[in-house]
Amino acid sequence: MKYIDALPHQTLVEDAWIPLGDGTRLHARIWRPRDAEAHPVPGLLEYLPYRLDDWTSPRDNERHPYYAGHGYASVRVDIRGTGSSDGIFVDEYSAQEQADGLEVIAWIAAQPWCTGSLGMFGISWGGFNALQLAGHAPAALKAIVTVCSTDDRYDNDVHYMGGALLGIDMASWGGTMFAFNSRPPRPEVVGEGWVEQWRERLENTRPMTGTWLGHQERDDYWRFGSVCEDYSSITAAVLAVGGWHDPYRDAVLRLVENLDAPVRGIIGPWSHQYPDRGYAPGPGINFLRETLAWWDHWLKDIDNGADQGPKLLAFLPEGEPPATHYEQRRGSWLGLEGWPTAAVTGRRQALSEGSCNVPVGNGVVLVRTAQQTGADAGRYFPFGNATDLPPDQRAEDGRSVCIDFTAASTATRILGNALVRLRISTDQPEANIVARLCDVAPDGSSTLVSRGVLNLNKREGREKAVPMPVGQFVDVEFDLVGIGYVIAPGHAIRLALSSTYWPWIWPPAIEPALEVALGASSLELPVLAGDPVTLGTSSGLIRGIGFGEPEQAPPLPVEYLENDGGRVDPTFVAPSQRRVTHDVETGQWVLDADPGYGGSRRYPDGLVFTEYSRETYTITEGDPLSGSARSAWSIALANEGWSARLETESVLGSGSGSFLLSNSVTAWATVGDGDEQLVAEREWIEAIPRTST
Repeated sequence: MKYIDALPHQTLVEDAWIPLGDGTRLHARIWRPRDAEAHPVPGLLEYLPYRLDDWTSPRDNERHPYYAGHGYASVRVDIRGTGSSDGIFVDEYSAQEQADGLEVIAWIAAQPWCTGSLGMFGISWGGFNALQLAGHAPAALKAIVTVCSTDDRYDNDVHYMGGALLGIDMASWGGTMFAFNSRPPRPEVVGEGWVEQWRERLENTRPMTGTWLGHQERDDYWRFGSVCEDYSSITAAVLAVGGWHDPYRDAVLRLVENLDAPVRGIIGPWSHQYPDRGYAPGPGINFLRETLAWWDHWLKDIDNGADQGPKLLAFLPEGEPPATHYEQRRGSWLGLEGWPTAAVTGRRQALSEGSCNVPVGNGVVLVRTAQQTGADAGRYFPFGNATDLPPDQRAEDGRSVCIDFTAASTATRILGNALVRLRISTDQPEANIVARLCDVAPDGSSTLVSRGVLNLNKREGREKAVPMPVGQFVDVEFDLVGIGYVIAPGHAIRLALSSTYWPWIWPPAIEPALEVALGASSLELPVLAGDPVTLGTSSGLIRGIGFGEPEQAPPLPVEYLENDGGRVDPTFVAPSQRRVTHDVETGQWVLDADPGYGGSRRYPDGLVFTEYSRETYTITEGDPLSGSARSAWSIALANEGWSARLETESVLGSGSGSFLLSNSVTAWATVGDGDEQLVAEREWIEAIPRTST
């Protein structure tokens, strides 16, 4: 990492309150050139619910000062009801969030230090609302950079996948956001009334998981904020960035394909992180420099070629032995003039052409897999931790129906979405089918390449549930998640089919038995033919993107602390980063994980922020109704003259006709030398009908 001290502009940083039309004030931090009022500059906006005062401040200080030092006013704003902003947070990507965001854009554009032209950037949540606000086409917003985000809130977010309920993140991310939104405002910002403001926030908050479960089909709730509903609404230039180890990567391909506005896509080997932060897998890129070129062209009208060249830059990783962590991926970068491309063609093979690991009768195989299938799926959102990626899939393959295709004598380069077509029947009206694409080495090791799922009730569209006709064969098809990957010569390609995938996919109430007619079913691979422009290897350069040392502003001097689990209830402390246990007597399987979102730290202003979190997923063989997902958090903040702490627990289970959801929060505060006081203690118990999962 190269830290840049000497930037072209001297800068200052200031906090501000952004007033909204209803009297609410949003807390903002502004980095800008010192002479910007005399010589106005374009504005940049990052708009998040994650607390600019502490939680995101290390990341904020890597990029906002960098942009300011290159002639921009870079503004970080906390969403209503989060951080130290006024008001109540109601839901993710709500109409209120978007309306407030449009007011923020107008406020920035009207400031004396701003030229009136804006860009917007962000990763994950900030990437989502950059797309969503661009969809409103405010006149001031000329360009955005959206990283690890999605254009489809229903089928490409943390709630549903292929129309099936995502057990691993519907529950855990709902619990995480419940804990995050329960944190207090900073007394140093809001003043002496911080405890009452916090109490009001806690009394009016509501866990979001129940809302999400109340919309099991793709209805107007999910259409709102999904820019795929109307790509033409976006007129700002879009730089869309993703990683092959991020679940949102398909959005990059869809945006490049469907936007009428100027667009470029970059997909690297990365996890759910900015590609300049040094998190595995690498190689990283000089991302801030690349985005600066984007801003300079679209916001300053500099003719620097940022609008020229390939529309899609894709890193093509070489196949490697399975591992839960790759520090660096081997591979090369490709440049494509657009997407889709004639350089990629579909190679279709009937499943009857492969060898099967289970008996085949009259061309039909039975798919009825154990409930614990999916234990080796890895983390839904890899962040670069040591245990995030899927391990060797041999155990999973052994629990699945596998079709192996003969090893090729030459490398097979895949780029895009594999397509699975199945002629399938089921003995239950509700069922899921899961497909995994694996790279099988000569020694038998199996590396997960991609996967996909279809809730068979959603085979006619995600907007409605149509029960399967019991005992009748039906033709269905679904995509696997997009991937760039090179399968080495001599390696076989495996398609693994399962009816379960816990905890990623919540199981139906009754275990189904599926039958697949192999001769009428197929796998179609997106094979990269010929040699599209190769722009460089992992040690080369692409259009000024450096693979050596990414540039950032000097880091915030934050001290990262070792967590002392002995002082915290073990309810909130995972036994290890990731552990799977099997009780042979009871048949119970438990996945226990520490999500590792950042840990504890001491900030330069003296604040000590500690967090413990634990996710636990439990299921028993043969009993789909035993599935339980639990998220527990313990968070504390302390500085001179005050302290606050909170504990939350979120548990999702199910019965035959309903999902069973509980959430609880308890919060305490200490002011000065006074005793600790209870601020709030609340519990929510909900039963949500199962309508299509």
